[in-house]
Amino acid sequence: MKKISILLCFLLAACAPAPDSQVVLPDLLPTATAYIDASYPTAQANVAAAPQSAAGININVNRAWLEGKNLNADVCYNLPDASDWSIWAASLTYGGAFLQEYGATLLSLQEAANGQPGLRCDTLTFVVAPDADLTNALITIEAIAAPPQPEDYCDIYMPKIQQAMLERGTGISLDCVDVNGVLTMQIVSRPAEMSQEQAEQIVYSDEFYTVRGPWAFPINLSQ
Repeated sequence: MKKISILLCFLLAACAPAPDSQVVLPDLLPTATAYIDASYPTAQANVAAAPQSAAGININVNRAWLEGKNLNADVCYNLPDASDWSIWAASLTYGGAFLQEYGATLLSLQEAANGQPGLRCDTLTFVVAPDADLTNALITIEAIAAPPQPEDYCDIYMPKIQQAMLERGTGISLDCVDVNGVLTMQIVSRPAEMSQEQAEQIVYSDEFYTVRGPWAFPINLSQ
């Protein structure tokens, strides 16, 4: 047994590397390089339409451009009043496609002054296919809106809504009621055959804080 142990020690010593030797491993990982998909171009679009006017609102698309998968357009419009107005609905039509999903980023906001209405500018962004044919596209602003805060109904909207209820013969009556120290618009009467939910759908319709167009802008983007 002792002889076998001594033999194993000699074998291990013979296989071990010399004290000064180094084991060099090859570099198996390639250097990473950036990859840019050429199918996602960047280009400017020509906006063929002049500023559009509807319902007392002037809207202009100052420029439009394609950046990767995003078609962007800078849109400016005058504001009806001091409420928090923004683009409520918009669409993009191109090559048989119709998009209603978009993002909006505030560019600038100018308050009314010296008899001039306020002016807001937003960047609209639509995500398009990499092979999108934008040589005959159309950006349409459907509506702008200023969704009110609860307290705005008594301060601003109730007279207008009540007048509309009377003109339409809905039988709905409104009043401002003190709820925990805050004046709150409430439906105080409605026809017996009308449910509370139906009355609220009529009273709180977005028509009372929305201005509808449309305002349409043809664009021509040649890649």
